[in-house]
Formats: sequence, structure tokens, C-alpha cells
Amino acid sequence: MKLVTVLGARPQFIKAGSVSRHIMKKRENGCDIEEIIVHTGQHYDRNMSDVFFEEMKIPRPDYYLGIGGKSHGAMTGQMLEKIEEILLQERPDLLMVYGDTDSTLAGALAAVKLHIPIAHVEAGLRSFNMNMPEEINRILTDRISEILFCPTDSAVENLKTEGFKVGGSDERATGFGKVLKVGDVMQDGAMFYRSFARRPSVLDAMNDFVLCTIHRAENTDDDFRLRNIVEAIEEVAKSVEVVLPLHPRTRKKLFDISITPRNVTIIDPVGYLEMIWLLDNCSLVMTDSGGLQKEAFFFKKPCITFRDETEWIELVENQFNILVGADKKRAVEAFENAQFNRDFDLPLYGGGKASQRIVNYLCRNGVTDELD
Repeated sequence: MKLVTVLGARPQFIKAGSVSRHIMKKRENGCDIEEIIVHTGQHYDRNMSDVFFEEMKIPRPDYYLGIGGKSHGAMTGQMLEKIEEILLQERPDLLMVYGDTDSTLAGALAAVKLHIPIAHVEAGLRSFNMNMPEEINRILTDRISEILFCPTDSAVENLKTEGFKVGGSDERATGFGKVLKVGDVMQDGAMFYRSFARRPSVLDAMNDFVLCTIHRAENTDDDFRLRNIVEAIEEVAKSVEVVLPLHPRTRKKLFDISITPRNVTIIDPVGYLEMIWLLDNCSLVMTDSGGLQKEAFFFKKPCITFRDETEWIELVENQFNILVGADKKRAVEAFENAQFNRDFDLPLYGGGKASQRIVNYLCRNGVTDELD
């Protein structure tokens, strides 16, 4: 089997790295599977040098398209054109995409128009907010995918609600793809990289701190929301040190509205291994990131989320995560009074075997649903 994987951002490479490592193991054991990796360049990241791929034990891309920094439509269109050229040249048996970026949608569209089956990792996630470009990307990608690898029970239920048939032998009867719950590849990565974590060099030794990140456009592009969030962080910082790796967009927005968070330890964005260290050593996470909500759970840390909704509803339902929107009062109350669930051993995300299940399925060419 020849597999083309399309990726566009550093988090996608980290997720896909877990699957790629299992593909290489299976090849060594006789599985006839070849992976070709395409990097669209959607998110330029100066940290993604050759050293990044070596340190993270991730295969280097076979193709780099250099398409980034444009509008959603321009990027998606240009990616579609270039990915189509690669698919015509490589003629793969399957195309795999991850998550919900413009690269995800462009890869899926290019493949489906050439009648190449698509496997979507992280299928079935929904925020139910159609103002998010990611929501549009994930819905459309799911609809045209042949194999939908779901991370959670709620993702499977979302697809069932939308008409996908789950279970049985006639998954294609409705014209929708095959739905499989495999777990979350992000947990695989977190478990793998924990032993490689390193403390950011700009930080002194700390006994107790809260890790905070803010970067989503819905917060940074709204002055009222951003001010409220900063005020909440400042209030928390009166009780405990707050470490804030500051996203460039957030830094610019704060400068534009003349705000400098007080009593907060602001550092430049960190690499993934440094972020793993921060997660492993903090006492609590405050964020508007989707991925960091889950990673807080992986590292057994409660989380307060500056969003009005989340794709990871199981974390909210089980009281590992509290949604506070941009409400300062709710955020501070969550920090001071919330009774978080501390049973972090609940098997919500597959226990670190998602990549193994995905590759096992592909190597058996889908002839069995025994994924482990």
C-alpha cells in the first residue's frame, strides 16, 4: 500500500509522527506499506528545521509546497492544485489527513476528485460553531472520507447523528465512510515525548506555577474579550506564578491596545519538548487552545478554558476542564473554588494505542475491525 500523508502545521507533524513510527515498525515486520509525506507549509514555523525532525524522531517531508500566509481561500486553492499534481505523480492507494486545517481540507478535496480513498484521523469532532474555519474543514473532510478514525465516543456519536452508520458490515450503504474509534494520537505523542521533555532555558526553577496560553482569533481579535482574559490572568497571578508563552499574534494585539499583563512571567513561544516540560511541572492550565485542553488531561492537570465551547466535551462532562468564555469572574471563581475531578486514569482517549490501532487496520487493509 502506498500512503500519502498531507500535513500543514507543527502540531499535525507531532500527531502524525506517532503513526509514522508505527508504520516503520510494521514495515520492519513485513507490512507492505509506504508513506509519502507532503508538507503544505500552511503554518511557517522557524522551529521546524532539520533539527526539529531529528529531535522529534519524525520523518522529514518528501514534498514541501511553501504555501502559507494567505487567506483561507487562496491557501486552500493553491494547496489543492499542488497536492493534485503530487497525487497524479505518486498514484497512492490512500491519502491520510489529520484534524481540521486548510491543508486537511485541500488534501481531502484533491484526493476525492481523483477517486483516491481518504483516511481522516481525528474524525467526528464538532464545536457546533460554524464561524470557526476549522469546523467547516472537519465537517467537509469527514463527509468525503472513506475511513474515519475517531478519537472519542463523542466523536463517534456526532457522526451517527449526521447519518454515518457505525458498526455492521454495510458501512458504505449510506454513502458515508467507515467509522472506527481508535483513540487520540495526541496521547500517543505525549506519552512518547515525556522522557524527552526539557525545561525552557529562560525559566528558573519553580515550585508551583500555572501554565497559560492565549492565541485564538476569537479572543485576540476582540478587545473586550482580550482585556477580560488578561484581567483574569492578572488576578490569578496574585496567588501563584503564571507562566505565559506569548503567541506573536497575541503579543501584537496586546501592544495595539496598550496592555501589558502585570505580575505574569511572559516568555517567547516554546518548542513542543519545552511545552511538555511545562505541562508536566505546572499545577493547572489556563488556555484557549484545543490541543492543550487534552494535554492537560494527559499530564493529570486541571484546566480552565477561555472558550465558549469545546470539541472535547468529555473533559467538561467529567469535570477535568471548565469553560469560562472570556468572563473574568467565572475564570477567577474556577481557579479559586472549582472542585476538579482528579481521577485522571479514566480511559477517555485510548491509552496511548491510537497510532498502533490505525496502522494495524491499514496493514490488514481493513479486513477486520480488531484494531489492537
